[in-house]
Amino acid sequence: MKLPLTHAVAALVLVLSFSATVAAGPFEDAVAASRRHDYATALGLRRQLADQGDARGQFFLGTMYYEGLGVPQDYAEAMKWYRLAADRGDVKAQHNLGTMYANGEGVPQDYAEAVKWYRLAADQGNAKAQRALGSMYDSGWGVPQDYVKAHMWFNLSAAQGEQDAAEDRDKVAQRMTSAQIAEAQKLAREWKPTTQPHR
Repeated sequence: MKLPLTHAVAALVLVLSFSATVAAGPFEDAVAASRRHDYATALGLRRQLADQGDARGQFFLGTMYYEGLGVPQDYAEAMKWYRLAADRGDVKAQHNLGTMYANGEGVPQDYAEAVKWYRLAADQGNAKAQRALGSMYDSGWGVPQDYVKAHMWFNLSAAQGEQDAAEDRDKVAQRMTSAQIAEAQKLAREWKPTTQPHR
């Protein structure tokens, strides 16, 4: 028996939708659970991924502990999972570690350590980390104060649309000479992202 074209198309769509559901893995299932605010399911799936060494699972598990989603807020536990993901090259985890060290969340405040993690993510092109690194150079926290480098990092971040980075760049420019601004712009133009091998 031949199905009419509309029924054949409907049957194909139905089959494909089932195969798409089956093809979704634990990570996608965890994302879907989080969107439903089913944090118990998301936690279980992410822990399974994290325990298997999946950097995305480790990052999102860290975020659940950092924000207290489905678990009591626990900065030390968040730090543990962020560090595992960061060591595997996850730039979001590297940025978040920088923030935790800069703010003293779950660890003693340590600007030099914050700069280390921000730089790893910024060097790979993470706009949030670039802005944060610009702030560290602007303030002289964890690094010698350097308006040229601050301007460069703010400029790179602003070019990616990071909110407030252009304003930060313009503020630091008010304390710079035209030669310093030209040098910062040259550094930003010549900058190339690096890649960190995933382990």
